Amino acid sequence: MLDNLDLDISIDKETYDAKIEVLMQQLRSLQLACREKNLPVIIVLEGWAAAGKGALVKKMVGYMDPRGFTVHPIWPPSAEELGYPFLWRFWQKLPDRGRIGFFYHSWYTHVLEDRLFDRVSEAQLPTVIRQINSFERQMVDDGAAIAKFWIHLSKKELKHRLKKLEADSLQAWRVRPEDWKQAKQYAEYKTFAEEMVAQTGTGPAPWTLVEGDCQRWARVKVLTQMAATITEALDRRTMQSAPIQLPHQEHLQPTEPDLLAQVDLTASLSPEEYKQQLREEQTRFSKLQQSIYEHQMPVLVLFEGWDAAGKGGAIKRLTDILDPRSYVVNAFGVPTDEEKAHQYLWRFWRKLPTAGKISICDRSWYGRVLVERVEGFATELEWRRAYQEINEFEEQLTSAGCVLVKLWLHIGPDEQLKRFTERQNNSFKQYKLTGEDWRNREKWNFYEVAVNQMIQRTSTPTAPWTPIAADNKYYARVRVIQTVTQAIRNQLKRR
Repeated sequence: MLDNLDLDISIDKETYDAKIEVLMQQLRSLQLACREKNLPVIIVLEGWAAAGKGALVKKMVGYMDPRGFTVHPIWPPSAEELGYPFLWRFWQKLPDRGRIGFFYHSWYTHVLEDRLFDRVSEAQLPTVIRQINSFERQMVDDGAAIAKFWIHLSKKELKHRLKKLEADSLQAWRVRPEDWKQAKQYAEYKTFAEEMVAQTGTGPAPWTLVEGDCQRWARVKVLTQMAATITEALDRRTMQSAPIQLPHQEHLQPTEPDLLAQVDLTASLSPEEYKQQLREEQTRFSKLQQSIYEHQMPVLVLFEGWDAAGKGGAIKRLTDILDPRSYVVNAFGVPTDEEKAHQYLWRFWRKLPTAGKISICDRSWYGRVLVERVEGFATELEWRRAYQEINEFEEQLTSAGCVLVKLWLHIGPDEQLKRFTERQNNSFKQYKLTGEDWRNREKWNFYEVAVNQMIQRTSTPTAPWTPIAADNKYYARVRVIQTVTQAIRNQLKRR
């Protein structure tokens, strides 16, 4: 693959200057168009050491409005970043809609340099590749344009450039021992690059291989392809028609199980049983805090359920006995303008628990296939696509060692009406009841279908759903703590 590139190809300075001027004017116009069309653009620059990536980035941004782009030089992960799934730090750097993000090195460092230095095992590699492909497909599906470049050098040219840099007292600092290792193990590193290109050069995000021995040629080729990628994405956005919205289905299809109907809503505890069991379960859970910290194990607990199902009360009992420094509760509501400027999972990536901490989510990314689906805030294409996106997201969490507990607090419509009425008549609880709660109740049948399909399509071996019978609040609170405790114990046994 890389051997087929003609590294002797070149371009004279006069032709280069003329082409560069036209390309840079074109890119400035395209940057303005991206802003107008809210198109996020991701530019990935990979290649050999001393391939000219830094000079190329400088040339790219020279004609651009600095308010519309960000350059991200990627360094080895910090201690904090190592406490998250490896893609976490790149989610933090994704461009807003309408902006351009340049990645000077990227997530591909994990399958190139990390692989050369044995920082990622061969056994882990297929998982990493799959996660990268999923990540990029999700970005493109959400409307982003991605242009990826591998700038290739011959072994002779690589050594020549490294020696030239080392001989320059002002540039010598740029040459790392890792760069010389690329030169010394040129054939091995080239094989890694070829495998990376073959396995991650997907339809949504293909690679452009760039002949880099002639820097002028490399710049012209990169800028030409970058302009073509952005133009194609803008054209696609302009031509895209609104997806057809199918009517909501009030009933499950005959082939689909009614999973909620299988929950025994008669399960209950007496006040005396509740007090005793709650104390016992809270004590067991509290004792696990030290193990979570010692094993640097992140724990993420999701609470979903019907309005007035008792999520707040269950969260309070779960956290009552914990050290407040060991956990955080995130309540997710309507996304902010900043959050709307990114792919919908972006705001949840920002709230993931670090190693040794517990994160509790009151509502979560499942809003995409629940309220956003039923209320029409997401198109049918978007919420149907979300099942796969969510499963991929959660697989990244669990493969990184996160304990993921997903709870659906289930109550019947009669019990919900009873609780609504109690809140309405209690001046201290009226704030908990909104007009939106009553509107959601009118769509109970639609939500019931959405919840059943959500559980069926996103309950996986490593991230299963646990429906909790919650007509009796005492039973639900104890059952929640038992479920979380057991999930943590199961993970500790596997370590």
